Amino acid sequence: MSKTVSEVVADTLLEAGALRVYGIVGDTINHFTDAVRKSTLTWVHVRHEEVGALAAGGESYMTGELTVCAGTSGPGSLHFVNGIFESHRNGAPVVLIASNIDRAEEGLGFPQEVDQKKIYEQASVFCERIHHPDQARRIVAQAAQAALAKRGVAVVVVNGDMFHEKTDDALHWSVHRPQPVLRPSDGELDSLAAMIAQAKRVTIYAGIGARGSQDQIRALAEHLGAPVVHTTRSKEFIEPDQPNNVGMTGILGNRAGMEAMGDCDLLLCLGSDFAYTQFYPGKAKIVQVDSDATHLGRRAPIDLGLVGDVGDTIKALIPRLERREPGKHLTRALMQYAQDLQGYLDSANEPDPSLIHPQALSEMLDRLAAKDAVFTADGGSPMVWLLRHLSANGQRRFLTSLLHGTMANAYPQAMGIQLAYPERQVIALCGDGGISMLMGDLLTLVQENIPVKLLVFNNGSLGFVEMEQRVEGMLDAFTTLQNPDFGVMARAIGMAGATVKSMDDLESAMIAWLAEPGPALLDVKVNRMELVMPPKIEMSQVTSTALFGVKAVLNGRMNEVVQLVRNNFLR
Repeated sequence: MSKTVSEVVADTLLEAGALRVYGIVGDTINHFTDAVRKSTLTWVHVRHEEVGALAAGGESYMTGELTVCAGTSGPGSLHFVNGIFESHRNGAPVVLIASNIDRAEEGLGFPQEVDQKKIYEQASVFCERIHHPDQARRIVAQAAQAALAKRGVAVVVVNGDMFHEKTDDALHWSVHRPQPVLRPSDGELDSLAAMIAQAKRVTIYAGIGARGSQDQIRALAEHLGAPVVHTTRSKEFIEPDQPNNVGMTGILGNRAGMEAMGDCDLLLCLGSDFAYTQFYPGKAKIVQVDSDATHLGRRAPIDLGLVGDVGDTIKALIPRLERREPGKHLTRALMQYAQDLQGYLDSANEPDPSLIHPQALSEMLDRLAAKDAVFTADGGSPMVWLLRHLSANGQRRFLTSLLHGTMANAYPQAMGIQLAYPERQVIALCGDGGISMLMGDLLTLVQENIPVKLLVFNNGSLGFVEMEQRVEGMLDAFTTLQNPDFGVMARAIGMAGATVKSMDDLESAMIAWLAEPGPALLDVKVNRMELVMPPKIEMSQVTSTALFGVKAVLNGRMNEVVQLVRNNFLR
């Protein structure tokens, strides 16, 4: 019996493991949404397509399973763009069904015509159009397989009139999910073992590519007596149960992580693709292991590049290595890491209850949140407080926008994660700029009764940008936000909402907020003058901040200079 293309597309996505489709209904996808209605797929009706793409990406990133977005021609599909870029760069297996106008109108300047393929080819692992009804299952199966195998977004472009075309669907194309063993050759492993034997101070740098290999990382670190530094994206699985963990590097990192990389004579980059060359050691030899050969040596010059799965590679490598006792390199790094952690705690202390430091807010959240909570954070300062002050324990999960660096990702991603894990506590750390950018889909949380907990770091500004301007010695400009009382606003649209302005009220409010059965928002007035301090203070940064102080005084803003010094340098 023949089927419509819409029915075939929906059925193929279901067979590939998809559970939900995020989007807004309309014209060119009406036949597809009707097929979704008749299937066991769930349609999640968002208010803005960008939110749908972020939510789908959040769900897929956490589950590793396929999630779907569907957009109408022209404006509808274009609204997905930023969320699709974010999801693709995060490695989330998402399929976007991007529709176009009817075929008879293409190429004639018809309203809403957009070449979806040209747009999405740069943010996908697969981007193809269904040209004939008999291609429907084959193209969609290939898209789903690419998204799952390559961990990225796959895009299928479909004309509106194609959706109701009929096909015999004679060949049952399906999705395959192989799990190969991938490691370097014996000769390459022997070369790596020889380099390790010659090194005196080895540091391991583990990234997102080591996900699922944390046990092997720990075994290698203990075998070599080596400190383990991790990227921001690998925090959730490297930080817990790693006795040799010394934190992160980079401007969001800590001193121990930075120094463990700077002081080594051999750096083992295992599944890490950290982008900032200035944080790699200048004199040490560097070995990189990655499952993608195109990643080798693209961040810093390396001495040996190997293609392999991190876990498979370590299993084959350890028998080639002599065991080492921990030395000064590891001891020094662990001592500094303990000081770094204590410094984070100290930065949250403040005798004045009217001044809520974001560090104190984050430390309290860390203490009160569930042991298996899932956290997202907006790009900017909320991401910093998550990475520095929320502890990973092997059960908690974390998602931030670290590769795409977008605003407004936190609560949309949390929405998709909550739908995937309805029994878990899902918490979004939102900036006031981020939440106000995509505020409309707070209505989706209410309409769908999605019990995400939103914590708003309300400092009345685009805080991270403001900090960047001041550190550059500039007067901050165009960063001020005139915000509503977000707690009152939340209550007005039907969700639980509260506002906190004093540390004396914070704990009781946070306990009540976390206990709400449905979606809930906690608006916390945090210190605007907080600087995100890097692992080491360079003289140029001090000079630039001082230059800001001079400019601020000359422009009649002496009070801000006093607050900046008090809040960051005198505690």
